[in-house]
Amino acid sequence: MRSKWSALALLAATQFVLILDLTIIGIASPPMGRELGLTAQDLSWMTTAYSLTFGGLLLLGGRLGDYLGRRRVFMAGMLLFAAASLAGGLAGDGVVLIAARAVQGLAGALVAPAAMALVMTTFKDDPALNKALGVWGAVGGVGGAAGVVLGGLLTDGWGWRSVFFVNVPVGVIVPVLAMAVLAADVRTARGGGFDVAGAVTSTLGLGLMIYAFSESSVPAGAVAVILLAAFVAIEARSSSPLMPLGIFRRPLLRAGNAVMFLVVFAMQAVFFVLTLYTQLILGYSATESGLSMVAIAVAIALTASLLGGRAVARFGLRATASTGMAFILAGVVWYTTLGLDSTFLTGLLGPEVATGFGFGLVVVAATVAATAEAAPSESGLASGLFNVTQQVGISIGIAVLIAIASARTGGSTAPAELMAGYHAAFVAAGVVIALGLVASLTLLPRKSTPEAQAEATLPVGA
Repeated sequence: MRSKWSALALLAATQFVLILDLTIIGIASPPMGRELGLTAQDLSWMTTAYSLTFGGLLLLGGRLGDYLGRRRVFMAGMLLFAAASLAGGLAGDGVVLIAARAVQGLAGALVAPAAMALVMTTFKDDPALNKALGVWGAVGGVGGAAGVVLGGLLTDGWGWRSVFFVNVPVGVIVPVLAMAVLAADVRTARGGGFDVAGAVTSTLGLGLMIYAFSESSVPAGAVAVILLAAFVAIEARSSSPLMPLGIFRRPLLRAGNAVMFLVVFAMQAVFFVLTLYTQLILGYSATESGLSMVAIAVAIALTASLLGGRAVARFGLRATASTGMAFILAGVVWYTTLGLDSTFLTGLLGPEVATGFGFGLVVVAATVAATAEAAPSESGLASGLFNVTQQVGISIGIAVLIAIASARTGGSTAPAELMAGYHAAFVAAGVVIALGLVASLTLLPRKSTPEAQAEATLPVGA
């Protein structure tokens, strides 16, 4: 007999690995560059190649799960992820390494929306859905913070190749377990053919948008806007659209995606700045830098898994998300007091707990809102869209806040100038979180009404 909680454990663990892989490479980059003779620009493509394919192909990956079967796509994606990780660990030059990262991103784009859709369908009409989404939100939030921790431990202990090799057994074992704990596929997507034009324009458009912000490329951004506009036009006329535009008539879905975009825009960039601060200002090693952020990961995990779902059920989406945003805002303001001689206990621990607690609340409320109105046949689409929101938010947020920090330092590497740049990034993050607080208070309803839950059974185009 299949257990819902066993299925959730498997799917959540997979999501953890995918999100972790976004950040784990950063810590391993310096020794990687030294061994393979890679420049800083080459190393930046370790992250860019992954985010381009992951973010650019998420909508397509979500829809393929709807059409071909979510368990089938989930298993195929994990096997591809294992193969790409093995190639990355064995790579002898930068070209192979970047290609492996791109294929890892492709695999992630298949796995992530399929896994989230499987959670939604597994717990459909189950009162425990909010709790399940709380766990899901927790592992997503923890994965980003844990990447720097595990990256440091693995790199210092077994070398940079271990950050790739550690994924191989996971990618092989998960499909085997999936056969035992996940229900067989049921075809739910409507017929009528596959939207090839929509798939091409959305993939290229999203990929170029992420590239434009990552590399500060105005021409790429302009082409991305044109392609995404063409995608919208195609979807409006398609008889079997990749993304039915009627999905955006769902107010909860719009609100959940907006809130999630703002919180990851700010917070993932803050996590990134903290890794720079602890290593370049406080002089921490890679392992010490990672361990200094454990408090964030623990706070996110405990809050999202133990409190988030209960808070949504008792106090509603608006109160839960806005409370979380308020805690994050307080924590980010607290980060602006960090200095050249701050310590972990007196400078970092307090704001880390505050931001982690707040993020745990927000991620659950945003996840529930973004998925509550999706019909069963559209759950892959809704989860793919929500994952796109996160990937684009993370990519743009890091690019914008690091650009703000760099502009403030003026290229100087003096500790005082670097500190001024980090403070500027924290202030910018605070402004974005303040917008997120306003969005939570104005866009989200006080509670998930029975009517909203009932509407989730209707087709998106209805």
